[in-house]
Amino acid sequence: MKKFLVGVTALATALVLTACSGNAGGSAPGGGAVAQGDPAGGPTTTSAPSSTPATSSQTPTPSSSSSTPKPTSSKPKPKPTPKPAPKPAANAADVPCKAALASPGVSACVDLSALKTWLLQDGKVIYGPVKQLPGKKGYATPTGVFHVSAKVKNYHSKQFDAPMPNSVFFLPGIAFHTGSLSVYSHGCIHLAAAASQKYFTTLQRGDVVQVVA
Repeated sequence: MKKFLVGVTALATALVLTACSGNAGGSAPGGGAVAQGDPAGGPTTTSAPSSTPATSSQTPTPSSSSSTPKPTSSKPKPKPTPKPAPKPAANAADVPCKAALASPGVSACVDLSALKTWLLQDGKVIYGPVKQLPGKKGYATPTGVFHVSAKVKNYHSKQFDAPMPNSVFFLPGIAFHTGSLSVYSHGCIHLAAAASQKYFTTLQRGDVVQVVA
């Protein structure tokens, strides 16, 4: 009887030891989770998920609308170049040559006292007035109504040994031509180079030239 009790006690002890230590990694009675062994030797517990949402560690990027706008550099607009005022049209009433004004076609007028000359066509001014310089004392330019008699592009005066470019003769030895506008002539009508070129190309043989004092 004594041996029987000893055997029962040993069997009960074995069952108790099996229930406490033999189900590692399995399910505990009642469906609970069992703690698993830590490789370092200590038990680890599974933490329950937190109900608090994770906060983002990223810094929010400021929107473009919140950035300070860069000042725009405005360059001053260039001032418009002023247009030259148109020259007033020459008035035929200022021309003192009645015969030249009344002449049909192209004609020329020379005002000795005013030191001016004009080109006309059918009583209207088409060029001038431009400055002219007539003959000096002792070589005065004749006054009257004349006609163009000859044109020589590069005439050279034998009498005075002087060049007379763009010569338009209206009397023997008397012509419009390029000459000084500060030194009086020996009877011819001195013109600037551009004016003499205009007279040379515009006036033709037979055209009226009137010279007034």
